[in-house]
Order: sequence, then C-alpha cells, then structure tokens
Amino acid sequence: MGAYIIRRLAWTPILLLIVALITFLLGTYGPGDPVEILQGQYNNPEVVERIREQRGLDRNVFVQYGVYVKNVLQGDLGESFKYRDRTVAELIGKRIWVSAQLGLAASIISLALGIPLGLYTAMKQGTWIDVTTVSITLFFMSLPVFITAPVLLLTFGLWMGILPIQGWGGFFDTRVVMPALVLGIPGVAVMTRLTRASTLDVLSQDYVRTARAKGLGEFLVRRRHILRNSLIPVFTVVGLSLATLVEGSFITEAYFGIPGIGSLAIESFFSRDYPIITALVLIIAAAFVVANLIVDIGYRFLDPRIRY
Repeated sequence: MGAYIIRRLAWTPILLLIVALITFLLGTYGPGDPVEILQGQYNNPEVVERIREQRGLDRNVFVQYGVYVKNVLQGDLGESFKYRDRTVAELIGKRIWVSAQLGLAASIISLALGIPLGLYTAMKQGTWIDVTTVSITLFFMSLPVFITAPVLLLTFGLWMGILPIQGWGGFFDTRVVMPALVLGIPGVAVMTRLTRASTLDVLSQDYVRTARAKGLGEFLVRRRHILRNSLIPVFTVVGLSLATLVEGSFITEAYFGIPGIGSLAIESFFSRDYPIITALVLIIAAAFVVANLIVDIGYRFLDPRIRY
C-alpha cells in the first residue's frame, strides 16, 4: 500500500506541471489581452506595452512559464492583474474556504438523504414506494437553481422569516442552510438512483442468496453483504465529488450573497486575470488527484479482496 501511494504521489508534480503549461499556452494564444481589457476601451498603447514589460508578459511564453513554476515552488502564486497590489493567495485563500464549507454542507445533505433512500427503495423494488421516491427525487433534481433559490428565499426568508436570506457566517451558521439545500437537493436524486442501482445488482449476487440459505439473519445479510458491497460505486462518486468542493457555485453564491470562489472565478475569466485562473486550475487539478487517491485507498477497506 505504501509503495502504491508513493508512486501515485510521484506523478502529481508532473501532472500539475502539464496542467500549468496548458493553461499558460491557452492564456497566451487565446483571444483577449488582459492588460488591454483592464485599461478599457480608450487604452494607451504605450501604457499597455509598459505594463506588459513590467509584468514580463512580453517575454516568451516558456520563459514566463519557467518563472511562474519557480515562484510557485517558493509559495508565490503571483499578483492579480485586476486587483492591484493583491496577491493571488490572498484573494483565493478565504474565498475557497468559504466555498469548501458550503460544498461540504451540500454534500452532507445529498449523502444523508440519498444513500438511505437508495437502499430503502432497492429493498422495495417494484412497489409504489420505489416508484414514488425515485419520481420525487428526480422532480427536485430537474429544478434549476433559478427556481429553487428564489422559492426558498421567499418561503423561509421573507414569508416565514425563520432563516436569514443572505450573507455568510460559517459552517455552523443558519445562513448556510438555504444555499446548502439548493446545492444538495439535486445530489439527493443522484445518490438515490446510484445507490438503488448498485444495491439491486448486489441483491442478485450468489453470495447474498447463499448467506440467506445458510440461515444468516436479514440484518446481518444487509449489513455485511449488501450494504458494504453496494457502497463501492457510491464511494467512487462521493470521493470524486470531494474535489468539487473547491470549485464553488457562482449562481448560488450570487443569490445568497456568499463571498465564495465562484464569483472570483467568473470575474477572473472575463478580465483574463491569468494568475488567478492558473492558480484555480492547479488547485482543482490537485484536488482531483488527491480525491482519486483517497478513493483508491478507500476501496481496500470496503472490499478486502482488492489488491494494489
């Protein structure tokens, strides 16, 4: 196990270097000049060239890339183009933590409701409970944020007045409830259907019928043989969803006035703020690498037959 983890981690720096290079190439040869965009419609060409020279944007892209990698290895992610005299780490740090807390709250809602519902509906396959539960979850999944967010704001914020309608106070603050519901409810349908399908597949396996034929109690059959094996594909999706915690949600954060990473990412894309864009791409790529590693390690504990 230790050697496997070391081999996987050894590839991480190479992967991140490739991701950073691709981002640099897209930023250099893609449409739009960040300096001209920041200067506006009536920019002065001489000023634009002077700023480009000061920031090193007039040099070869591979030279810029080499300087960037050197600075990143020293813990310097650069300075923002749009936000003058503000470092990328300063701008991203607090915002990405806010989005991660919101994403974690939404994931808890999806898992806490979706997995039990999926297991229950699989046990009730073909009954009205099965059909009704799946239909309801799919209905809520089909509702876009443009509907669920205003409905929650009007119902619980304005009419009933039991929840604050905007702002951010942390993971344990009541202001996290409505945005977490908006992000988490669609995930309930995904977890329900995935868990249901996985459980139905396990129920048809020979070892489940053998366990029941030997007289093992239904509770033990479900816990030892059904639940544990049916969670393997669910664990894959859950593990990879951990990487999305750092992405944020622009629409939800805008509706509820949450200072997350979503709004910063959108602003950076439109203003061609490449230091922030590159940093976000690297962080998300690293998050997916770690999430994949966690999933692969977790398989070993769910199914002892798996070897590396």
